[in-house]
Amino acid sequence: MKILGQLLIALVGGIVAIFLYKSFEKDDTSASNTIVNPLAKRTSYTGSSAADSINNVFSVGFGEAAETTLKQVVHIRSRIAARAQRNPFYDFFGDEFWQQQYKNREWQEEQLQEASGSGVIVSNDGYIVTNNHVIDNAQEVIVSLSSGRDYKAKVVGADPSTDLAVLKIDESNLPVAKLANSDEVRVGDWVLAVGNPFNLASTVTAGIVSAKARNIHILSDNSAIESFIQTDAAVNPGNSGGALVNLRGELVGINTAIATPTGTFAGYAFAVPSNIVKRVMDDLIKHGEVQRGYLGVVIQDLNGQLAKEMGLDISQGVVVANLARNGAAQKAGIKIKDVISEINGTAIQSTPQLMEIVASHKPGDVLNVTVQREGKKKEVSVKLQEAKELVNS
Repeated sequence: MKILGQLLIALVGGIVAIFLYKSFEKDDTSASNTIVNPLAKRTSYTGSSAADSINNVFSVGFGEAAETTLKQVVHIRSRIAARAQRNPFYDFFGDEFWQQQYKNREWQEEQLQEASGSGVIVSNDGYIVTNNHVIDNAQEVIVSLSSGRDYKAKVVGADPSTDLAVLKIDESNLPVAKLANSDEVRVGDWVLAVGNPFNLASTVTAGIVSAKARNIHILSDNSAIESFIQTDAAVNPGNSGGALVNLRGELVGINTAIATPTGTFAGYAFAVPSNIVKRVMDDLIKHGEVQRGYLGVVIQDLNGQLAKEMGLDISQGVVVANLARNGAAQKAGIKIKDVISEINGTAIQSTPQLMEIVASHKPGDVLNVTVQREGKKKEVSVKLQEAKELVNS
């Protein structure tokens, strides 16, 4: 009897198991689609291949950024006396290059020549940023929008120290460039250069950010600030003043110069970072001139050899070589041979980087500066001064 009962229980259990199996099989006939953990998600993708996905990212990124930026970049034509063109950027390309550009015209010192460049619309009511050398000494400036409309432009102000200038045209409802934070730009990031090289209007080229905080010693101004973004996107004469943008179409810099033995692109182009652009253009629009803060120091890069000579165990930063008497740095307690290693929490690696940070501030702003002195770290607060305060101190 006991054995019969056990057999009956086993039989009933088997029937129940078969019933449950059939029930699950009816609900879900594909075992591969059964999800045990409701929080788990499959990571396979059954659409396009991985290569197609990468191509889609680039094609969409390049295409959308280019389409947006082309509407924001203008063509600038400046009528400049040939004798007035004698500046570093003229000499950068040389007589032979310029003669070739104007070979159909008589080459005379007194004749007005037409120089070509680019600009970027930064307000919907007609303010445009370009390079100072594009409009320097111009008798007349003509701006052409991407739509083909031409306008006479007024020079609002210029800043030779950064080679930037602001123009104004009488128009409204214009497409405006969005400025990125150039501090967030990384070496290796994709960028597009948009401008008008050789009068080829609305030209787009692509490349990557090759380096940051480059000083190429092209600006002759005594207080020149060079902290260029270097890129391998093709830039040629006529691109000056045009846009360097990221894949979101945000402005990261204003294309300014190239390093070349031939006068045309040879792999290295340089742009003024957008953070400097914003600071300069805001001042030029509001005040007609740049109100720049000064630290009151003469500095040099710290390298391994200099660190060894100074008995330092660090090799990054900038060394204070001299101080302006009663300047901002001296008043704050900074001394000659101090090594500036940080400003506002940002590690300082080169002179151009420090100049860029200071240039983005105005007189009266306070910077938190970290210096290394005799092997010890010291933090000081420095209130930036105006240039005239340094001269008069």
